[in-house]
Amino acid sequence: MIFHSTAIIDVKRIVPDVYADDRGTFHESWNSRAFAVHGIEADFVQDNHSRSARGVLRGLHYQYPAPQGKLVRVVAGRAWDVAVDLRPQSVSFGQWAAAELSAENREMLWVPPGFAHGFLALEDDTEFLYKCTDYYMPDCQKSLAWNDPDLAIDWPLEGMEPILSPKDHEAPLLSQIDAAG
Repeated sequence: MIFHSTAIIDVKRIVPDVYADDRGTFHESWNSRAFAVHGIEADFVQDNHSRSARGVLRGLHYQYPAPQGKLVRVVAGRAWDVAVDLRPQSVSFGQWAAAELSAENREMLWVPPGFAHGFLALEDDTEFLYKCTDYYMPDCQKSLAWNDPDLAIDWPLEGMEPILSPKDHEAPLLSQIDAAG
């Protein structure tokens, strides 16, 4: 696997080694030792799988006071994946990093605990998988406005209006949340 830095040093883009032959392909999507060498030591407790139509924007979501680290990937379709640093003492607080993840490129993104996370499905039937370092806790679930002008996230909307959940449609701006949660 190759680990690349992003605009935020703690968010990593991971490119797996893919082995192909006449039967198909094989690659590792998680290897505890390989990730630990690159500073990612995670105990995953939950896997999630979502399927979205083109234009669905899920996020930006985070949990507080029980933050989740996430290892995310797309197994069908394409998505623009975004992580926003919400760690109050971080030098990159309020900054974002993004990557296009697809079934074709097989890339993954490591989103550390303390980040808001979201994605935009760029194709119909985009299937998104993510491993989490803590359990989903509805009472801790929070949202951040995907279109906050202070964040200025460069979503590749290409003329489409994003499809949002009611919760995401009404999410507060970064300036309206407590930095700790």
